[in-house]
Amino acid sequence: MNGIDLSPLLISLATTVTATAATFVLGLLAAWRILGMRSTLRNWLDGLLTLPLILPPTVVGYLLLLVFGRRSPVGIALAHLGIIIIFSWPATVIAATVVAFPLMYRTTLGAFEQVNQALPNAARTLGAGEALIFRKILLPLAGPGILAGSVLAFARALGEFGATLMLAGNIPGHTQTLPIAIFSAVEEGNLHTAYLWVIVLILISTGMIQLLHLPQQSFFARRRKPASPQAEVSYQLEAQDPTRAPSNLSVDVTKSLESYCLDLHFETHNRIVGLLGESGAGKSMTFRMIAGIETPDSGRIQLNHRILYDSARKINLPAALRKIGVVFQDYALFPHYTVAENVEFALHQLSSSKRENRARQLLNLLQIGDLADRYPRELSGGQRQRVAIARCLATEPDALLFDEPFSALDPHLRRSTEELLRKTLRTYSGAILFITHDMEEAFRFCEDLAVVHQGKIVSHTEKHSLFENPGTVHVARLTGCKNIVAARFIDATTLEVDAWQCRLRLAAPAPTTTSHLGYRSHHFEFVTSGNADDNTFPCWLIESSEAPHEVTLYLHLHRPPEVGEDAQVQVDVSKQVWRVLQPQAQPWLIRFAPEKILPLE
Repeated sequence: MNGIDLSPLLISLATTVTATAATFVLGLLAAWRILGMRSTLRNWLDGLLTLPLILPPTVVGYLLLLVFGRRSPVGIALAHLGIIIIFSWPATVIAATVVAFPLMYRTTLGAFEQVNQALPNAARTLGAGEALIFRKILLPLAGPGILAGSVLAFARALGEFGATLMLAGNIPGHTQTLPIAIFSAVEEGNLHTAYLWVIVLILISTGMIQLLHLPQQSFFARRRKPASPQAEVSYQLEAQDPTRAPSNLSVDVTKSLESYCLDLHFETHNRIVGLLGESGAGKSMTFRMIAGIETPDSGRIQLNHRILYDSARKINLPAALRKIGVVFQDYALFPHYTVAENVEFALHQLSSSKRENRARQLLNLLQIGDLADRYPRELSGGQRQRVAIARCLATEPDALLFDEPFSALDPHLRRSTEELLRKTLRTYSGAILFITHDMEEAFRFCEDLAVVHQGKIVSHTEKHSLFENPGTVHVARLTGCKNIVAARFIDATTLEVDAWQCRLRLAAPAPTTTSHLGYRSHHFEFVTSGNADDNTFPCWLIESSEAPHEVTLYLHLHRPPEVGEDAQVQVDVSKQVWRVLQPQAQPWLIRFAPEKILPLE
């Protein structure tokens, strides 16, 4: 390189590094702000920020001249301050920054959008502000994409030519970057110099691209050093104060959704309430509104004496201030943090030593203290769920929301985890709301059940009452009733059932609005004698289906079924009953107990 002016290389490196640093900061902030927008304004801003990537560089340079030229308002204002932008080194930085910015911005925005949105939402329910979520969640998880955007922005800034030439000109030793120096050398016939500068550009660009192939964990994840052995610390939730007023969550909100309007009104009254309903009924949206992740269109949400949301009074507390813990369906554990760090995240306001001690106590409480240094990907489903519960309890919330927390667990693990959770929450005095579509799970865990259908509460009562008197066809189906048929009202205690070709007598008067009846499959009785006046009818077996502990029988009433004829009733019996019943000659006699018949609207 003897005899060759190195100033183009130095100018290019200084320009590129400065422009890359500027695009890094500006691109991150722009992507973060755009990410939170959900209006048409986002589309216009996104288009404007991406425009320099689409326009030819010379057009970008010309537009920059219009902005920073000596006769422009900006140029005149800067001249009064003794600052001249055009044909100066800062002009090369501005040109490179503007042209490289869209690559950094778009790549970073795409990386942010790839982050599971349940993770920032989980952080908000743990009391984290947006700045903390940006630093601790979005940046680390979007790290590989941010690195890629930085490399692409560096390469684009290094190779910028047209906009730089328009705004900064070709002044050797001042604004002449490598691309401009190559152009000048070729124009002057100095192909040897041009060739050397091309090789330098290729080497620098190739070296930067190799950063994309480095292990991502070396940049954005690290293994937590195992904590020094310490004595196990026992922990117990604060016992409920008998003088404390009952905890109550009151929800009265509306929100328009695509297929229906969510219109919910219910209270917990210091009891564990289960929201029961089919997929799409509005259960999860209800949780999101209570937690502050979604905003209702109108209404009011109050937790004890704190108003969380009130459309009339323009109150809408952010999720970070609501003190509501949420255990999400997929647990929403932060994948780049260990088990202990996940729990400690909820304690970010405490000192480091207090965070570690409190997290260790909670993990021991949930019987997973030995997993503190593992990452979520190294845990089973049941272990991840316990971590999510420990993290949720760390904030000492005034209410706990569980969104189908056992759905991903196998039956044995589900029961053991459910029992552990029930034991853990035995002394918890806050409101507890539980989403599920599993009737057995809801019955075991909850005290009251609220059935949600198409965005409305169609029934809210004590769980035993809901099963004994579901009231409507929809609720009966949802609670597992397998025999539901149309019925005609004969008198207060008699219903005509055409599908079963019989009349059934009830133990108590049925409502005059009764249009159907239901009969649960495990309530049937097989008897040795009886007649229609006693709701007893002959039946024939069409087919049976065995499960580990019971047998389901599909029966036809009154006469033997014809070939291909469907069953009329479904009956579940224990294996013991089946062993006695199976050898007996048919027809068998089956009885509908009057007190077990469910009149339905």
